[in-house]
Amino acid sequence: MTRPVKRSFSIKGHRTSISIEAPFWDALRQAAAQEGMALAALVAQIDANRGEAGLSSAVRVWVLDYFREGTKSAPASEVTSPATAPKPGGIARL
Repeated sequence: MTRPVKRSFSIKGHRTSISIEAPFWDALRQAAAQEGMALAALVAQIDANRGEAGLSSAVRVWVLDYFREGTKSAPASEVTSPATAPKPGGIARL
């Protein structure tokens, strides 16, 4: 198991950081590319739909759901929390 890698982002003008393992970063970058989004835009979309979960946890769950479900599903408006899953393709294009 690799140690978490920390990266910082600005979301709605607020600096925040995410600590996730390198394989999750790789998968998140792959998902962003498949969705035609910048990594920061994808993280912002996950943040907007994460509910009460921490951002790092929400990203991990989103990545897991993305690759479990494939690349197409419900629109972002139907996604309310990582527990109900931001699904692949369920992100709004920014």
